[in-house]
Amino acid sequence: MKQINAMHGWAGDASQWQVWQRRFEPEGWTWSSLERGYGNRTPHQPVWLESSLRRVVICHSLGFHLIKADVLNMATDLVLLNSFSRFTPIGRRGRAVRVGLQGMADALQTNQDRAMLQQFWERSAAPLPCSALPPNPLLKGLTPLGRQRLRDDLDRLASCDGLPDGCPHHAKVLVIQADQDAIVSSETQQYLLQDLSCHLATPATVKAVPNCGHVLLTPSVVDDVLIWLNQAS
Repeated sequence: MKQINAMHGWAGDASQWQVWQRRFEPEGWTWSSLERGYGNRTPHQPVWLESSLRRVVICHSLGFHLIKADVLNMATDLVLLNSFSRFTPIGRRGRAVRVGLQGMADALQTNQDRAMLQQFWERSAAPLPCSALPPNPLLKGLTPLGRQRLRDDLDRLASCDGLPDGCPHHAKVLVIQADQDAIVSSETQQYLLQDLSCHLATPATVKAVPNCGHVLLTPSVVDDVLIWLNQAS
């Protein structure tokens, strides 16, 4: 059996994987979309089926740090979409990022939360318009628990300083990085590649996606991942 566990990033939800799931399941993959629970959806963490021989984790952005270590460690293949190890750059640029994260956390404690989330999604969609994104249920309002999870994970973003616990040494890894990502800086992209280079037994495959932003809306990305997985088998 071929199994995939997919984890969304900050302020996302499991529904973002619907296009991926529709593309992968006809190819014989068992798909599970994981859920952090920022909105009204019940949190859902992954499990591996005993019969699964290919165990693939696909992560977007912070999702790499939201997967349980014991599940991540058992992955045979790892796909990282605009992900990171350390989020905040070192030095002056890092201080600016931390100030920005604190401003987002402050907005979650006021009536500015919707405006902050809207701005975040606009930056995530760029260079495409925000209207290109699927509707975000968080813009309709936050639950107290969802608001707390968003704040907790902003703290997690600020404190990330390396690969997450459980990152497998012997997995085959595909890294996809957008060239116009307004959320994950080019410095942060390089930190990830450096950390993986020191950690992995086999070098990661790295693919740069032109004219694309943080959410990787380019349809060809889905096909690129499927082709890579077939070649890596």
